Amino acid sequence: MSEVAARLAAVHERIAAALARAGRPPGAVRLVAVSKRHPPELVREAHTAGQRDFGENYPQELRDKATALADLPDLRWHAIGPLQTNKAKYVAAHAHVFHALDGLEAAQELARRRDRPLPCFVSVNVAGEATKHGITPADLPTVLERARALPHLQVTGLMTLPPWGDPEAARPHFRALRLLAAAHDLPELSMGSTDDYEVAIEEGATLVRVGRSIFGERPA
Repeated sequence: MSEVAARLAAVHERIAAALARAGRPPGAVRLVAVSKRHPPELVREAHTAGQRDFGENYPQELRDKATALADLPDLRWHAIGPLQTNKAKYVAAHAHVFHALDGLEAAQELARRRDRPLPCFVSVNVAGEATKHGITPADLPTVLERARALPHLQVTGLMTLPPWGDPEAARPHFRALRLLAAAHDLPELSMGSTDDYEVAIEEGATLVRVGRSIFGERPA
């Protein structure tokens, strides 16, 4: 077993344990392996070990890896970073899911360039951090209404990045996102990363984005 495969198996064990603690069924959470800055060869290793969903923060890196790994047609690419409109063409062409819809300008550009449905998560800055992307909870109804009216975009859920630090300190932010999603009839929650994904699962995450625990520290 490769090192990536062993780490991947350990993450799946921790996901299963978190689901059991929360009384949720096996398979209720999808793991997105965040391959940001890691070479395509490590994505291949994870694919060999059974992983299919991969996350990229940078649109041009997404384009390059999707091209390099085009012989693996069952890969599902998740664009998980904030999007500048001049990079929307890469996400429109290569992403299967977009996790960081945080404004109508990017949404309109994606809709213009996309020719098939693109599941999207609206990024909500639940904690109100000045250094984080995402809309405010108060703006969510307006953004949802306008995004849902655009062609090809399918708003399926919400995502957030809580303040970094103690995983337990992130719990109220995950809970707040779950309540927001329920209030707007959105079934999916993209929340939780390497340091806090188990807490996110306990609070209802349906997708978790884990990189370091699978691929190790990112190259500089």
